[in-house]
Amino acid sequence: MILKFLVVLVLTVFSKVAPAAVKYDFEDEKTILTDHDDQLSSTDAELGELFEGDILLSSTQREAIQQAKSSRNVLINISTRWPNSTVVYQIVEEDFDEQQINMIKEGMKDIEKKSCVIFRPKDESTEEHAVTIQGTGRGCYASIGYTTGKQVYNLGEDCFYHRTVVHEFLHILGFHHMQNTYDRDEYVKIVWENIQPGQEHNFEKRSDETVTDFGLEYDYASIMHYGATDFSKNGNPTIIPLEENVTIGESNELSEIDVKKINIMYNCPDEKY
Repeated sequence: MILKFLVVLVLTVFSKVAPAAVKYDFEDEKTILTDHDDQLSSTDAELGELFEGDILLSSTQREAIQQAKSSRNVLINISTRWPNSTVVYQIVEEDFDEQQINMIKEGMKDIEKKSCVIFRPKDESTEEHAVTIQGTGRGCYASIGYTTGKQVYNLGEDCFYHRTVVHEFLHILGFHHMQNTYDRDEYVKIVWENIQPGQEHNFEKRSDETVTDFGLEYDYASIMHYGATDFSKNGNPTIIPLEENVTIGESNELSEIDVKKINIMYNCPDEKY
């Protein structure tokens, strides 16, 4: 009788422990972009089989973008923005060491101090929606915008650069890559013959029905811009800026225009930017 009581007591106690964050494994859906095994840059570690290299789309989002006629858009559609400008997250802590967790939180703070966006840990006593921050494999990728389904922000072992951490958080907020904007041909030349076979889709333009730049100028300095040789098969440029004396894909900080876009998207007070 005493033994039965102890078993019931133990089960009752453990049933009240907050559930651990659930990890999502997308290894069957992606391949590693780079073949540079000796030293990976923040961009090298992005994934070639995901949309634009590092974006994880829901089936609805993918269909809308492919058709380019739907109002369901990561920038235009207000429903893809996080409610109350608050990103709710849960970290799979066993995937990271203390330094890596600090880098993730520093990326959050960088966005918070330049906008009205807030990052808040999930209340484990509730079933509230949250993005899962995990470290599966070597890939750097994220879901885009707010959706009601499962959302993932993944930082593999080669992803711990401040630029990459912030870049992926902007995908979570609803940003595509800069060079995929509908009018990019006025600002950059895509060198298709230098792109790795099978990776051309990462350079496709988005329709002006599915993305907006809020009337702001093209941003070579954006933290969301690919680098000059990203997805290159031969080390030669895949993207050439049409404006002289500019660099692309090298910024470690949010650009002034990145900050403006975040604040416009999330209706932040003017003094934030």
